[in-house]
Amino acid sequence: MVDASLQNSARPDPGLLRAALADADLRALLLTVYQLTGEAEWLRLRPTRDTRILAPEDAGLPPAEQAQLRERAFELLRDGVPEPVIGAPDDAAMVQLMTLALGERVPSEYAPMMREELGFASRRVHWLAAEPAQKPSVLIVGAGVNGLLLGAQLKRLNIPFQIIEKNAEIGGTWYENRYPGCGVDTPNHAYSFSFTKPFPWERYFTTRDQIFAYLLRCAEEFGVREYIRFNCNVERCDWQEANRSWQVTVRDSAGTQTLTADHLVSAVGHFNAPAVPDLPGLASFRGPAFHTARWPEALDLRGKRVAVVGSGASSMQIVSAIAEEVAALTIYQRTPQWARPIPRCRDQISTGAQWLLAEVPLYARWFRFLMFWRYGDGLLPFLEQDPGWPEPERSLNRVNDKHRREMEDYIAEQLDGHEELIRACTPSYPPYAKRMLIDFGWYRALRLPHVELVPQAVTAVTPDAVVAGDEVREADVLILATGFDMTSMASRLNVTGRTGATLAERWAPDDPKAYLGMHVPDFPNFTMLLGPSNGLGHGGSAMFIAECQARYVCRMLQGQLEQGRATVEVTAEAHDRFVAAVDAAHDRLIWKHPGVSTYYRNDSGRVFSILPWRLVDFWSMTREVDWGDYQGAANAGI
Repeated sequence: MVDASLQNSARPDPGLLRAALADADLRALLLTVYQLTGEAEWLRLRPTRDTRILAPEDAGLPPAEQAQLRERAFELLRDGVPEPVIGAPDDAAMVQLMTLALGERVPSEYAPMMREELGFASRRVHWLAAEPAQKPSVLIVGAGVNGLLLGAQLKRLNIPFQIIEKNAEIGGTWYENRYPGCGVDTPNHAYSFSFTKPFPWERYFTTRDQIFAYLLRCAEEFGVREYIRFNCNVERCDWQEANRSWQVTVRDSAGTQTLTADHLVSAVGHFNAPAVPDLPGLASFRGPAFHTARWPEALDLRGKRVAVVGSGASSMQIVSAIAEEVAALTIYQRTPQWARPIPRCRDQISTGAQWLLAEVPLYARWFRFLMFWRYGDGLLPFLEQDPGWPEPERSLNRVNDKHRREMEDYIAEQLDGHEELIRACTPSYPPYAKRMLIDFGWYRALRLPHVELVPQAVTAVTPDAVVAGDEVREADVLILATGFDMTSMASRLNVTGRTGATLAERWAPDDPKAYLGMHVPDFPNFTMLLGPSNGLGHGGSAMFIAECQARYVCRMLQGQLEQGRATVEVTAEAHDRFVAAVDAAHDRLIWKHPGVSTYYRNDSGRVFSILPWRLVDFWSMTREVDWGDYQGAANAGI
């Protein structure tokens, strides 16, 4: 059956259509033409393999084939988008089409996942039996990406829910972080939900303001805003065994109130609580001093002497954005970071390309696939340790060393003639052992005469200066680009489980663990979204993880109702087995590299934050609920 959403009856202006096709990504256009026509001749075209995130749009096809493809697309689209001859490729066809577009073999296990991701197979959760008369109530904490998505799914299933949000608006980290240069380091056509209508992204890697605008549109499109209680803080969450429910104490401007829900979901995410260093004298600084997530409104940096503490992701974005407007800029760096170039990453998306993405649904789906794939699982095999590699201190294997040499050459090229800067900016550890960053203009900024990189940690702050080692440098503004508290996650909600232990106690000292990143023994009917082991270190989109988990939660609620369970709780055995598998997988991967300090690991060296498997593996793990891994009490009378 053909999906009606793949059609568009609007008749375009011929000149606009010609211009749009001239800007088209021919890989996406090729698969679009094939699906619209079913003509096998198009399968004989051979796009070249190109692993760059933004590969050339001509796909390496000969000029004559490019012209033929564009002309056939014009014939098909000039009267509006027709009904596709091939509306929903099966698994075998999906592998064939993906392999054709990429110029590389795509393993068959990706076909079911990508059919769902592109909307060629149903991703929805439906009630398998008659809809139950009594449904559980769900309380979600956090109205960011994960909370909005789960709220949308629960609303569709008509499951009662409420979202508690501490801020005055939706968006989570994308509401709070407003610093100059803030944006995604994932292509935004993949950093978006798979089922929403196309959004008019201005760039391939877009800014914070556009992401926030997208999430605002999602909140309206999902119809969840009326279910959100804003400016409301959770003080504690207590499981009540007597009535098998959660008692949640919240506080807003009206005072304290106790809410009751059958299920509690933490959607607070990872980048939620700013990590502010305990620097001697910090409180004495007379000028503006703030964390990047608390950027003051209407702050004017023109003509100011600015100090930035930290050289990670937010620092690189801020420095690139403000370097040319300030009088002096000093950056304090404890550890150098690898930053790779992505040519064209901030290019404007042309009007023609925008038209195709908005008006030709099949094209938009295949374009999303290309962005998703190039930023997905391909890197992970090259982040495994080669036991025989002769230089493990600088790289892990042949390909990892190739990447290192490429980035070393890039640093040397960008900082040519600044030997001291080259040494200060070149990490000793292998690429990807810490979060890989993108150069949005960092190295260019470091070359400016009024910019200084200090390769030392800050040791103290005075009322008008920053101290590092024996040197004191005056500053008017102090920016703390010092990251976030990554280990507390949902335990910040002061959650107490069935046996009276808190989640913070279960995770002490700073060692969060959870089955699928979602469930912990002794905490019935409690789920975490984007919890431990759910972050992404090798690539991919947090939106994808969010969709996997929201689907899993809905299927769990469905199964719980059908089985007559009042509670569902992961068993200790299943939890420990999953955690052991996470640890064993990480033992082979780059994030355990010795001598590297990263927020992926805790103080004991355990990698607690990120996923050690492919996206397709996590999709499979969360596809269906393995009820053998859970226990729970039956409803009364069952």
